[in-house]
Amino acid sequence: MNQSEMIIRETSSQAALAAADLFAKTARECVSHEGFFTVAVSGGSTPRPMHRFLAEEPYRSEVPWPKTHLFWVDERCVSFEDPASNYGLARKDFLDQVPIPQNQVYPIPIEASPKEGAEIYQRVLIDFFHLQKGESPVFDLIFLGTGKDGHTASLFQGQKALGEMERLVVCVKGGAPNVSRITMTFPVLNHAKRIIFMVSGKNKADIVKTILEFPEARVPAQRVQPLNGNLTWLLDSESASRLSKECSHEEY
Repeated sequence: MNQSEMIIRETSSQAALAAADLFAKTARECVSHEGFFTVAVSGGSTPRPMHRFLAEEPYRSEVPWPKTHLFWVDERCVSFEDPASNYGLARKDFLDQVPIPQNQVYPIPIEASPKEGAEIYQRVLIDFFHLQKGESPVFDLIFLGTGKDGHTASLFQGQKALGEMERLVVCVKGGAPNVSRITMTFPVLNHAKRIIFMVSGKNKADIVKTILEFPEARVPAQRVQPLNGNLTWLLDSESASRLSKECSHEEY
């Protein structure tokens, strides 16, 4: 196994609560040391319970929202009102309920073409992190998930985006729904100080085992290898159910 830490909780709700705890704790530590907190979140169904917890007490009060800067790992090129919109769901689940300044929320633009949207979001990252040519942003925390096929963010098996080493943000097409998407690339993900993979559900048990126990599978999620950061797998008991005892011994 290549991850630095594994956390397994009995239920998906308990895993989501643990994720909210990690979000809040990391935010407080970063604000204490750096004065602000940068985080990138993912879409899909798995993080939604965590997002809803963040909208409630104690997290609504414990997270230093006025010092938090929130980005997205990827986005589907659909209207923010569409149920498939990652930003739209996040706004519904927690953003409209927490005191985060609107100008510190950075949704991926979907009004332009996918290619233009990717270029715009890359510029947002360059400007915010004051990057020079060839540099990657260093997020304090990135939340990721994985599909049953082993993709993460909107980085799918067999696509050129997997090997992208220069651009920070690219446009792709794939997944379910099979639409155009805009996604951060592996250089961005792997420069994060901390990455948390959140996975839940029995239908993810096979791919979790593949990712963690069969490196030769070479699925996209296995390319997440933080260069100078920590990688945490946060699982519920169902998604962890097929792991060998040796692999899952770090449960706590």
